[in-house]
Amino acid sequence: MTTETPSTDTAPAPPAPAADAASRRTAKPPATVPRRGGGALAVSILLSLAALGAAGYTGWMVWNMRAELGAANGLGGQVGELRTQVATLTEENATLRRRVSDADGVNRSAREEMLGVSERTKNLEDAVANLSERSLSGHDAMLLDEAESLLRMAKERFALFGDASGALAAYDLADTTLAAVNDSAFAAVRRSLGAEREALASIEPTSRANDLSTLADLRARIPTLPLKNADDKPQDGERDFWQRAGDALGSIVKVSHDDGTPLGLADERIARELAALDVAHAESAVLAYDDAGRKAALERVDASLAARFDPASPDVRDVRARIASLLAGKTKGPQPQLGAALGELRNLRSVHALKDTTAPAPASSAAGAPQGNTP
Repeated sequence: MTTETPSTDTAPAPPAPAADAASRRTAKPPATVPRRGGGALAVSILLSLAALGAAGYTGWMVWNMRAELGAANGLGGQVGELRTQVATLTEENATLRRRVSDADGVNRSAREEMLGVSERTKNLEDAVANLSERSLSGHDAMLLDEAESLLRMAKERFALFGDASGALAAYDLADTTLAAVNDSAFAAVRRSLGAEREALASIEPTSRANDLSTLADLRARIPTLPLKNADDKPQDGERDFWQRAGDALGSIVKVSHDDGTPLGLADERIARELAALDVAHAESAVLAYDDAGRKAALERVDASLAARFDPASPDVRDVRARIASLLAGKTKGPQPQLGAALGELRNLRSVHALKDTTAPAPASSAAGAPQGNTP
């Protein structure tokens, strides 16, 4: 935009006639008008250039502003997305807090229930312990009576008859009966019973029974065994002079060798009775678990058979062979001492009976009332 200054020139006064010609000759035509028009054009061009520059700068600024506005719009979209994500996370956080709060409530209630169950369990254990201490059930009492009877029978049978096999069988039944008892206080009785069973098994009841059977058979056979001089006379009637003379003198005087044994002083016909007595002595030693006495009695029987009985007889050889096998057998061990398990069982039952008489009245109903209200 250009501004023009209005001209301030005024019309000159009319010259004098004389100087008119001279002034025409010397004066040049004024060039103010062309000069004034060229300056305006230059100014206009400058102003146009300035306007173009301003317009370019303005366009550049507008372009930059648009670019910045686009970037701002993109950032605004990202900010909006972030706000949406933040809002979503906030909702999820609130949901998680609610869930954690619910879980805390559930855990608290579960903890309270667990404490209540623990308290009930403790009360139940105490009640069961009190019941087991105060009295035994009828089932256990019956089993204990049966076990005590079996142990007593085993002890008396072994003491009176030496029947180790029967005593061992009674101990097996008593152990089975005690295993069915619910009270664990009687486990110690089973340990003592097991020790006595092992002691009975170590003496080999079956082998002792076989020895007794063999000795009884030998005692029954000894009276039928032939002697050397009395039972082995020739059956034919042909005897020489010296034999007949010996028989005649033998009825009056009998000459024998005395070896210092009781058999040497006894008549030959009582040799069977003495041998049978030694066999009976061996039997009694077996019943008394006297291994040394058994061995000595069997050695006396064998010596009697060798000295007084016919060694050529098959029966005598068979009896001596059986005695040798008895002597070769290993010892069966000392007599076991029974009754410890029975005494322990009686003591435990006495202790339980004493607790039953001194225990206070049961308060299970009073104790059960607060248990129902336990959370």
